Amino acid sequence: MDTITFPDSEKPFLEPYLPNNVSEKDLPFTTLTFATSLDSSLSLSPGTQTMLSGPQSKAMTHYLRSRHDAILIGVGTAVADNPGLNCRIQGVGGYGGGGLQGQPRPIILDPSARWNFDSESKILVLAREGRGRAPFIVTDSWVSVPTEKRQLLERCGGKFISLDAAAGEGGFDWGELLRCLKLEGLGSVMIEGGALVINSLLEPRFQSLVDSVIVTIAPTWLGQGGVVVSPQRRFDESGTAIAASRLKDVKWHPFGEDVVLCGRIQ
Repeated sequence: MDTITFPDSEKPFLEPYLPNNVSEKDLPFTTLTFATSLDSSLSLSPGTQTMLSGPQSKAMTHYLRSRHDAILIGVGTAVADNPGLNCRIQGVGGYGGGGLQGQPRPIILDPSARWNFDSESKILVLAREGRGRAPFIVTDSWVSVPTEKRQLLERCGGKFISLDAAAGEGGFDWGELLRCLKLEGLGSVMIEGGALVINSLLEPRFQSLVDSVIVTIAPTWLGQGGVVVSPQRRFDESGTAIAASRLKDVKWHPFGEDVVLCGRIQ
C-alpha cells in the first residue's frame, strides 16, 4: 500500500494547534490548512492541479487528517483534482489499522450539485476498498439531486446534506454550515481548500470561527495569474483600509524545503 510515515519527533510542534478535547460548543474545532507559494498562490490557474508541498510537509498533512473527524473542500477542488481525501499514515484504518479509525469524513461543498462523480471517482473507490470514508456532499436546499447520484453515494456510505444557509454568490453561511457538521457528529473539521472556500472563511464576518491555521509555504513563485489566497480588506470606523487579519501565537517549523506556519487568528 502507498503508506506514509510521519515521525513522532515532529508531532509536538503541531499539538497546540490540534483538537484535543471534546468541545461543548455547538461548533466543531475548525482548522484551516493549505499549501501556498511565496506569492500566496494555491495553483497556477483555476482548475489546474499544482503540486506545492514536498514529501515531509505532505506527510504532515496526512497526519493532520488523522487528527480531525472531517476534511472539507469546495466542489472546484473536487472537480479539478479527483481527490481521495483520506489518510495514508501507517497504522490508520485501511493502512495497517483496523476499521476506519483515523480516517476523516470528506465534506464537499457543492451548492448546485455540479460535481459529476461516478463509481470510479477516487474517493468512492477508496471507500469501497475500506481505505477511506465516503463523502458528505452539502448542497443548497433548492437543488434537486438525481436519484442515481444519491443512491450511488449512499451505497458507499456517504450522503447528500441539504442546507438552507446561503451567504450569497453560491456560498454558505459558515456558522450554519459548521453547526450542521457538529450535529452530524463531527467534532473537528480540517478545511483544505480551494481558494474560494478559504477566502470566504477568512471574510471578517466568518474568520472568528477558525480555531487554528496551519499553512505550508513552498519555496517557489507561481507567478502572476495564479489562484491567490487573499481575504477581503477590513475598514475602520473612518473608512480607512486596515489589514484583513493577523495571526497570534505563531510558530514556524521547517519540513524539508518547505516551512510550516501555525497560528491562531487574532
